[in-house]
Amino acid sequence: MATKFYDFKNFKGDFTGGLVAGVVALPLALAFGVQSGMGATAGLYGAIAIGIFAALLGGTATQASGPTGPMTVVSAALIAAAIQLNGSLEDSMSIILATFFLGGLLQVVFGFLNIANYVKYFPYPVISGFMSGVGLIIIILQIFPFVGLSSAKSTVAVIQDLPRLFAEANPMALLLGGITVAIYYLFPYITKAVPSALVALIGATLIAYFAKMDVPLIGEIPSGLPSFQLGGILQIDSSAYSLILEYAVVLAVLGSIDSLLTAVIADNMTKTRHNSNRELIGQGIGNMIAASIGGIPGAGATKGTVVNINAGGRTRLSGTIHGLFLLAVLLGLGQLASHIPLCVLAGLLIPIGFKIIDFKGLKHIGKVPKSDSAVLIVVLLITTFGSLIQAVGIGVALACLLFMKRAGDISQRGMEVGAVADFDGSIPWEDETEFFNNYKDKVIIKHLYGPLFFGFTSYFKDQVKALPNEVKAVIFRMDRVPHIDQSGLYTLEEIIFDLTAQGVKVIIVGLDEQPRDMLEAVDIIPDMVTHEAIFEDIAESLVYVRRKLGENSSNHKV
Repeated sequence: MATKFYDFKNFKGDFTGGLVAGVVALPLALAFGVQSGMGATAGLYGAIAIGIFAALLGGTATQASGPTGPMTVVSAALIAAAIQLNGSLEDSMSIILATFFLGGLLQVVFGFLNIANYVKYFPYPVISGFMSGVGLIIIILQIFPFVGLSSAKSTVAVIQDLPRLFAEANPMALLLGGITVAIYYLFPYITKAVPSALVALIGATLIAYFAKMDVPLIGEIPSGLPSFQLGGILQIDSSAYSLILEYAVVLAVLGSIDSLLTAVIADNMTKTRHNSNRELIGQGIGNMIAASIGGIPGAGATKGTVVNINAGGRTRLSGTIHGLFLLAVLLGLGQLASHIPLCVLAGLLIPIGFKIIDFKGLKHIGKVPKSDSAVLIVVLLITTFGSLIQAVGIGVALACLLFMKRAGDISQRGMEVGAVADFDGSIPWEDETEFFNNYKDKVIIKHLYGPLFFGFTSYFKDQVKALPNEVKAVIFRMDRVPHIDQSGLYTLEEIIFDLTAQGVKVIIVGLDEQPRDMLEAVDIIPDMVTHEAIFEDIAESLVYVRRKLGENSSNHKV
């Protein structure tokens, strides 16, 4: 029997989804290219190569990939360091592209070594602090271009150079940048059928062109196919090897995290399951090819992926079309893109910087455990004003040390620290046996042991996804949970949200003081789990569940 390679009933949705994703990606690719320091052309080359090859070879059918904010910030830091080492962008290009290529190669290695399973152990405060720092870097570095001035290459230098901002600002650029931001935020209120970023890009550029505004422009973008750019990597001086390896590892790890997080979003939207290892291999090959033609690296792009799916994309052809659309733009519209003002690109990047900032994590900074808050703040500050590489390393090390101390303190108090029990394999405790025998098909009693921390969160979520459809209520017994950190807190919030959306009633029993304070601090109690569903002992909760099951037996809901 012949294998069916493609179901053409998906073609219309794939074509539309890919086209819309390409339209969304175009202004961002140009903007990220400029942000990196290599120019708009490098952003477009990267978007084309990663968009096509990550879609064809990756493990997420609907992923739209290209340059992203976090990857661009790391690339910009590398480029600044390479220029400092060699004196100019042209002289540093071999170092830069070798790093991008090695970063992609490491992603391929990660895929073959099943490294994707270890990415989930990154603590939430580290990821939150890093992403918020990246968002701040984008915003700070775009302040000067927003008013028509050249920007320093680091956040510290920008802050030190602020007096020039007020003395030399170009009013026309400031006006045009403001118009760009206004269109970006206001146009969705008119229609969401056309991406506001594209409308802002075209609208503001046309205003500048016809009003003959004197503002800095992108400049010439080469037309035609890109050429091979890796010819000089064999002549790289050995003094640059440590720089190349250092940044390649960061790009590989960050690109993997970025892509896998977007893949999870795609899974939730399409009710499919991605192949993590294949996704890393596809992303890595895309980044290697991007480096080979002088493009900046990228990862799975959340916005592009979401619009692709919403517009009908269902197979990897949609992501491929997204990349081919950008190639068509390069071949046909490159000269038009040269008229885009830099302040317009800054007006697009600043809102994106704000979107990258994790306001949820920052909002709860005074309510989650102090150790989590400390890790988040340290990583945020080091990322924004210091070294991106050191920020992640110090953050992970600090999170691990604080957890080990916490676990040691719990052990000293005689607490049991064990793995989270299985949903299907949990043995009922003595005070649950009778209830279990009568309601085991409709109610799950989930026993939680020890602290809920970042090491358990992914496993915990996987268990919940395996719940049978017949289950109408889940009772979380937290008698033996002395502590919950920020990762555990948000995981529990996500699980409760998913269960509630499925019509499953959530009951919590035996909350200790610290977990209760955390759940109340972020309004899980009472917004998601009401006070009437919180109990001190299991007996009261079982009476409540019996009553609810009886009240709703006619419509099979709790």
